[in-house]
Amino acid sequence: MNAISSCARRALAVPAVLAAAALLAASVTTASAASSATAPRPALPADFSGRWIFNPARSANIGMMAGLEIHAAIEQGSASLAVHEDSTMQGQKSARDLRYDLGGKPVPNRSPMGDPSETVSRWEGNRLVTTWTSQGAVAGTKVVRTETRSLSPDGRTMTLESVRGSAAPVVMVFERE
Repeated sequence: MNAISSCARRALAVPAVLAAAALLAASVTTASAASSATAPRPALPADFSGRWIFNPARSANIGMMAGLEIHAAIEQGSASLAVHEDSTMQGQKSARDLRYDLGGKPVPNRSPMGDPSETVSRWEGNRLVTTWTSQGAVAGTKVVRTETRSLSPDGRTMTLESVRGSAAPVVMVFERE
């Protein structure tokens, strides 16, 4: 009889062990799902596509650009961003087109003053950071400016912050049309 009860005990122990293993697996899966649900996810790149108008009243350190009217149309794909700007300053109208490679390849562009520049863009979270490099006023020198483009959480405001050296940043605010 002891032999039978020993076998019976082992037979009963196997389902208990399997049930404990299943309970442990379910606990680990639930904890894993809970931690991935609360873990911060990397920010997706912003989509700047749309039509924008410059708002000098909400901008900072813009000097004479306070009298500038800019309408920008932006088209953005997975690999590039294209900006077409129409502007008016003291009755003078002008237009310019900019192209940015979103994968970090150098692209030729013209600065706001029309100087040839090389731009290199990269994502930092949901902000597009572009380094502009152009010839300096003194032969053999370079001027480097960093431009950071970002969107407000509601997607209605685009901010373009531009910094050169240790100067105060020029902050241009655009509102979606």
